[in-house]
Amino acid sequence: MHRSGFAALIGRPNVGKSTLLNALVGEKIAIMSDRPQTTRNQIRAVLTRPEYQVVFIDTPGLHKPKHILGTNMVRTARTTMDEVDLICFLVEADQAPGPGDRYIADLMGSVESPIFLVLNKVDLVKPGKLEEHETLYRQLLSFDECFRVSALQNSGLEALVETILKYLPEGPQFYPPEMITDQPEKFIAAEIIREKVIHLTRQEIPFSIAVVIEEMKPRSDGELLDLRAEIFVERKSQVGIIVGKGGNLLKKAGTAARVELEAIFGQRIFLDLRVKVKPDWRNREEQLRRLGYS
Repeated sequence: MHRSGFAALIGRPNVGKSTLLNALVGEKIAIMSDRPQTTRNQIRAVLTRPEYQVVFIDTPGLHKPKHILGTNMVRTARTTMDEVDLICFLVEADQAPGPGDRYIADLMGSVESPIFLVLNKVDLVKPGKLEEHETLYRQLLSFDECFRVSALQNSGLEALVETILKYLPEGPQFYPPEMITDQPEKFIAAEIIREKVIHLTRQEIPFSIAVVIEEMKPRSDGELLDLRAEIFVERKSQVGIIVGKGGNLLKKAGTAARVELEAIFGQRIFLDLRVKVKPDWRNREEQLRRLGYS
């Protein structure tokens, strides 16, 4: 018997969905950051074994949107809930449920697919608080299963996957066994660059950044890959922050991105980064479509 299906990771921003996604498949698919709302797209990661294939879907954190980009992100997450075989509702084990968790639980009230409660970051919970918090979360919704995990420490993930398989139907492989994501290379490259810039910037800058790969072409000798990317911000003042004094911040972000991309693509890369201003791009549908967020 071969089982296959789709499992969505749903939760508030910054609860560790991307970290869990990467840990489940053993590869870095989604960028990770301690800044909320880092994930903007639906990202699929494929876990394949001879007897099963699970397609995990990382979704943008559900939050109250403040612009059209945020509205599109929330719509993506809500639509995903109705299209999968089961849902993993990810919460922070070291915190009691908040308004955001209750909002998501209410949204899930009409979902017919099985819902797992996944308490993440159990390594951060103070003694005696885990049971208390789990009880409070269980009062939000009637969950089919409950798990305590630490995505960062790869703890509790085996039991989660084994139980997911019990709920998946018999079916074929949707993707070739060697494929770990259906995201195109340009998307992965843009996300890695965005991650490095996010890690080096501050305040509101991460939310204002978008990255587009304008060119990705191997040279004639095949030994070097030319990769040209544009980093978009909303205000002129943000350009200086990203570039940094003497261009140091942009150089540092570029070096970090290049090293990681060379490991992913298996070849040397010439990375050309440029910063441009697109005023209020998060509220402009035509820009969101070009940037892949619509």
